[in-house]
Amino acid sequence: MAPAPSLPYVIGCGLAMGAADVVPGVSGGSMAFILGIYGRLLEAIAGFDLELLALLRRGAWRQAAERVQLGFLVPLLVGIGASVLLLVRPITWLYEHHPVLLFAFFFGLILGSIVLIARHAHWGASGLVAMAAGVIGALVLVTRVPVTMPHDAFTIFWSGAVAIMAMILPGISGSFLLLVLGQYQHVMEAVKGLDLATLVPFALGCISGLLLFVRLLRWLLHRWHGQTVALLVGFMVGSLWKIWPFRTVLDTTINAKGKLVVLRDALAAPASPSALAAALLLMGIGVALVAGLEALQARAGVEEMGG
Repeated sequence: MAPAPSLPYVIGCGLAMGAADVVPGVSGGSMAFILGIYGRLLEAIAGFDLELLALLRRGAWRQAAERVQLGFLVPLLVGIGASVLLLVRPITWLYEHHPVLLFAFFFGLILGSIVLIARHAHWGASGLVAMAAGVIGALVLVTRVPVTMPHDAFTIFWSGAVAIMAMILPGISGSFLLLVLGQYQHVMEAVKGLDLATLVPFALGCISGLLLFVRLLRWLLHRWHGQTVALLVGFMVGSLWKIWPFRTVLDTTINAKGKLVVLRDALAAPASPSALAAALLLMGIGVALVAGLEALQARAGVEEMGG
């Protein structure tokens, strides 16, 4: 693994991940992959295991901190938290009033990162199969119509596990998966009302899903790195369907707060030449930003995208 990136760079990565998580359909995992800290993030999360508990019981605080890369995780989480608090209002405003411009920018980010990250994938037959599986898997997830599910503790638990697994994958939004599973509104209301009957099983599901899935993903990256990167590239390619800025609404519903919620939409052509020009400009800015980040990574001590 590359030397640890600088503190300002890690905080900046957290800010970018938090900003992405605020936007429905955009994954914080995508930003971690783009910024080159994905592998390090997986290693840090995988450090939360029985050996860590043994270190804590012995009072080996320094070794425990090193095992979970606390010097990396803490500033990253600070950046994510600060970003969510600072940017949730402006990004939500952009999402509601200028969604085409917002998603055009993120489309450019993802598109640019696909081109650069694809260089680290294996493009033999196995890599192509892995990429195809990623594309199909992402399309199945992002095109699902939200369903009605019960809100019992077991359903909330596995919904949290599924959502957090999606969140760690580049290209798949955990909040969107909660929407598909019919749990998004229920969980958001539980957060606002501090409903522990919902929050406790949801948190346990998130923790369980994260620890188990990260180990699997980390093992795959070590065992079949090129093919796994191809799979992740496929996820990102498939996610472009959801991030395409021009869309037409096919089906809607009214949620518990009386707000209109889109259940199903489809790709659409640009509304006007000027709208297309503005979107292409922001896509270009997104692609250019990714290219600039590649140069920045060398100075920050990050070897390559995906970490």
